Amino acid sequence: MGKTQLLASLTGKLPFPENFRGSTIACETYRDGEIAWTDTPGILRESESSASRSAMAQVVDSDRVMLVARADRAAEELPALLPSIAGKRGFIALTFQDRLDPEHQVQTKELSERLGVPVFLLNARQLQAQQADAIRAVASAPSSTLGRFPESLPAQLDLPAPSKDQRESLLERASSQPLVALLLLFAPAVVSMIYTNRFANWLYDPLATLLEPGLTMVAAWPSLPSALFGGNYGLLAMLPFLILYAVPTILSFSLMLAVYKSSGLIDRISLAVHPWLRPFGIGGRDLVRVVMGFGCKVPAIVSSRSCHSCSRGACVSAISFGSACSYQLPATLAVFAAAGMTGMGVVYLIVLALTTLVYLRFTTPKILRLASNQLILTKPDSLAPPSWRSVLREVASSLKSFVVMAFPVFIVICLAAALLDWLGVLHGLSKLLAPMLAIFHLPGEAAPAVILGSIRKDGIAIGLLDSTSGSLKVALSTPAQVLTTVYLAGVLLPCLVTVFTIIREMRWKFAAKLCARQMAWASGFALIIAWGGALIF
Repeated sequence: MGKTQLLASLTGKLPFPENFRGSTIACETYRDGEIAWTDTPGILRESESSASRSAMAQVVDSDRVMLVARADRAAEELPALLPSIAGKRGFIALTFQDRLDPEHQVQTKELSERLGVPVFLLNARQLQAQQADAIRAVASAPSSTLGRFPESLPAQLDLPAPSKDQRESLLERASSQPLVALLLLFAPAVVSMIYTNRFANWLYDPLATLLEPGLTMVAAWPSLPSALFGGNYGLLAMLPFLILYAVPTILSFSLMLAVYKSSGLIDRISLAVHPWLRPFGIGGRDLVRVVMGFGCKVPAIVSSRSCHSCSRGACVSAISFGSACSYQLPATLAVFAAAGMTGMGVVYLIVLALTTLVYLRFTTPKILRLASNQLILTKPDSLAPPSWRSVLREVASSLKSFVVMAFPVFIVICLAAALLDWLGVLHGLSKLLAPMLAIFHLPGEAAPAVILGSIRKDGIAIGLLDSTSGSLKVALSTPAQVLTTVYLAGVLLPCLVTVFTIIREMRWKFAAKLCARQMAWASGFALIIAWGGALIF
């Protein structure tokens, strides 16, 4: 509906998250001098109507409300939005002025008189200074001067019609087909991941050489500080992984999704794939966030703030279970390559996708899977050239989320893992887990990979690969064993960075329940892969 774009154009600033009392929904707040604009989630699905009202009940405690709707769809959107804020004081901003037929523009003065509240017509992408000043003046005026929102639209209200000269392009027609929409969503992501990993591999040796004198110096330190900063898990030793494999992937994914979002393509893709995903309890926008998680799960989980309380848990579960991040997937592919089974990478992704869908089908709330849970707004947008200012703002916001939330946790994990290794805890856990792996047809030597993969996803490669020869150091003789090991290590638990992010976003009880449920389902799937794969391969 353009509300996020409007607030960004008004303030020219990045938002910061804010949780509202009595609600699990997080909103974005923009500071504009003495005015604080709060961007609440929009209404996209019928099952989210009550959740939307719950969020609005907290937000409308403020002095006034700015209701944002599309000008070319005002007749469709206003009836759906007005009941949530009926009786509250505020004003209306109608965006997408450029989508209106020039002969049927909105008469804002007449519309304002009929509705009883001020009405603004604008293009959020190209907000004029005069319009911005007028909106700020209304927002900062005494509440007593503002009218109250009606419960419904007045009868015989003449609302604008969209421009008739809007022929769908080939890309618009194609992106409305679910299969093409999926390809459009995943193909650039795969290409982006391949080339960012190649870039990381190209720079890894020079960066490692640059850090080598520092690691040599650290190795001469006393045992504990040497382990904390060097060794297999120390902070300095793991710095190349953080810089080269995470940051470029996050930037490329954020850039791709920001272009999709700014051009309107992401909305068309979401609408197209929603019917296919609804039986599994997630929506089209949730799938977008899952794809974002292939870069880094932290900004993907943070972006789920725009979900409603009834659907956010399902979205976070899908990201946690089904997204193979920029550490997990390269480590997994490296193991397959070392085993001489490069083609198993495709099999792994197919298995991951299928098991994620089954997992969601049986763990998401029933209301999200009902046939009645359709999108309220079902007409796809026409595409437009992306706003590069918006694109850069989205990329900066994702990078900020990673630096503020993931980077500190990564440092803590490096230090904690190094300490646990120095104390012998990791070795003890591996010995404890080794006998249990027999039910998966796996040797006990695979236990370190499962333990390390549950702490941080590059631990899959650390636990299975010989760093000197690049071959497997664990006796995994069959494709079924290799696939089972990397699946169990990658999916059994979300990494600690992801867990801490979920705790910060959703609270620890939700995180604990998610981890327990994911462990149980991942173990069950791994058993099927182990025993079924032994018959197939």
